[in-house]
Amino acid sequence: METNQNFEPSPMHQPSNSPNFFQSSTAKILMVGLLTLVLLIPLQYVKELIYERAERQKQVVNEINSKWGESVYMYGPVLKVPYTFYTETKISDVKTKKITIQQSAETRFAYFFPDKLNADMNVKTQQKNRSNYQSVVYTSALNFKGNYQFPNFSSQSISNENIQWNKVSIVVKTNNIKSITGSVVVAINGKNYSFEPTQDDESKDSVASLETRAFDIKNAFATGSANFDFKINYKGSEEIKIVPIGKMTTAKMTSNWPSPSFDGNFLPEGSKIGDNGFTADWKVSHLNRAFGQQHFGALPNLAAYTFDVRFLIPVDQYQQNERASKYGFLVIGLTFLVFFLIQSVSKISIHIFQYSMIGLALIMFYTLLISITEHSSFRLAYIVAGIAVIVMIGLYSLSILKNIKFPVFIAVSLSALYSFIYVIIQLENYALLVGSIGLFAILGAVMYFSRKIEWK
Repeated sequence: METNQNFEPSPMHQPSNSPNFFQSSTAKILMVGLLTLVLLIPLQYVKELIYERAERQKQVVNEINSKWGESVYMYGPVLKVPYTFYTETKISDVKTKKITIQQSAETRFAYFFPDKLNADMNVKTQQKNRSNYQSVVYTSALNFKGNYQFPNFSSQSISNENIQWNKVSIVVKTNNIKSITGSVVVAINGKNYSFEPTQDDESKDSVASLETRAFDIKNAFATGSANFDFKINYKGSEEIKIVPIGKMTTAKMTSNWPSPSFDGNFLPEGSKIGDNGFTADWKVSHLNRAFGQQHFGALPNLAAYTFDVRFLIPVDQYQQNERASKYGFLVIGLTFLVFFLIQSVSKISIHIFQYSMIGLALIMFYTLLISITEHSSFRLAYIVAGIAVIVMIGLYSLSILKNIKFPVFIAVSLSALYSFIYVIIQLENYALLVGSIGLFAILGAVMYFSRKIEWK
């Protein structure tokens, strides 16, 4: 008996030709992309750590500056002349319906700025350290010479008998009386007058006043004008602001600080900056500013009309660390992309856990960078942290890929990437241009190496 035994495989035994989605390139790249986004969380914690350390530095710097001396703002010397001002009040009598005029007198002040003002300023800086933080402080010797013309009240129609010529004084306005060192003296036609701190309620400036005792201006201005020589020394920090109150102001500053920043309403006409310091010169006419040479009643607020010099560390370590951390996402993404391309080309399987370890190693670069920077220079810290991370990832990838050429390629790629980012950090004016060109080149390289990958 012959039996027809033609067996067909049951559906459960049929070989499956449909690939597993989770083993496809699409799934792997999605998981790697998701991991990259997850790693932004610890990267954000690193940025907050940098911000916290930077804020701590500001607190320490402010503490150092407050004890040594804060920034300096000043102008002077100003001639202060009191005069009697009369006001009339009409008083009406209800019963008699007569109107009487009552006259009352009060003392007001007129302020006259110098005709010529020549400022010679010498500033010596030094760096103060506390723990891992630095602050720039200075000692300054400011010497002002010039002359006054005899005060003229004709524009205000104030009669000569109402002017108190025997109660004239010299005023200097400044924000930092605490930091003045030594005595402050002005010599007028060879005669010295000492300054004392006073409370000037008439001024619109929220700064303090130094004022001499009263003297008779007719004796001091015997020739119709008077030359003066005024010296003041400060211990300060960060910056110096001077208001050019002369009808013609010339100023020169000399300092040992190698990287000054010129700011304010007037920039120097000329400056020389070198490794041993700088010199800068200003020349300002009364036509270049929006205030006159005479002021009646009160001094205006002149804080907007200064020429400033800042003595700050150009780019501190925390600014550089913050700029480096902003490229963290780029470093992680490109490193993962390199590993993914190697995985796709070599058919070597890299587990998502191994990607996680590589990502955490890349984040450790920034914690190493900020911790080492606080004890050395940023450049040295960047080199040490970069070498440590590259060696760690290179050795780890050697155990994963089982092939020397791929780990070497990864180490070279990371070295080039970290070098590229360091160059961008150091640049200021061309950072965007260099960064854009570099990213364009990286995109072109990725497109070239990924052109033959089968994405099925």
